[in-house]
Amino acid sequence: MNDSHDHEEAHDHGHDHGDGQHHEHGGHGDSHETGGAHAHDDHEHHAHDVEQLRYAVVTVSSSRGHEDDTAGDTIEAAVEAAGDEVVVREVVNDDFDGVQGTVNRLVDRDDVDCVVTTGGTGVTPDDVTVEAVTPLLNKELPGFGELFRSMSRDDVGTMVVGTRATAGVAGGVPVFCLPGSENAARLGIEEIIVEEAGHLAGLARRE
Repeated sequence: MNDSHDHEEAHDHGHDHGDGQHHEHGGHGDSHETGGAHAHDDHEHHAHDVEQLRYAVVTVSSSRGHEDDTAGDTIEAAVEAAGDEVVVREVVNDDFDGVQGTVNRLVDRDDVDCVVTTGGTGVTPDDVTVEAVTPLLNKELPGFGELFRSMSRDDVGTMVVGTRATAGVAGGVPVFCLPGSENAARLGIEEIIVEEAGHLAGLARRE
């Protein structure tokens, strides 16, 4: 599939974070430095965070391979910049069974804490990522898609309604489904996923 089906492909989100910034899990708001009850509450809130995440990245495309997987490259770079690790990358066709089987296999791996897919979230007939992944989710996280679309609106305008980015938890592992363009992948991974995945992964596996 040509990932131009995802509306973000033809638009520049303008989120270029090539400044080497480093994301710290659990450091939201630097509230630990303020002391008092708020610092204690924040510490308790993040007590179960996974400090170093191991990611699986899945590119859904019938037209791309590993050598020209720019969205996957962008995701891996952001993960490594955050001090985490990509333990597996795969490219799969726009096929319901293939996408579902791949994600299901990855969330079952002991060395995977988070799965990120890119591609297949548009509205063409072969955009099946959301349909394939949703049945695997024990819990859906609608706030992810809502936030992603809100952050995308300034760049793509009302075309954001065609973007079906989604997320949830499958077998104790957070799964995020991003559009297939490089800019959309950068926005989702840098601005949202690396900031929250450690916290979500810790909560999802908490006994």
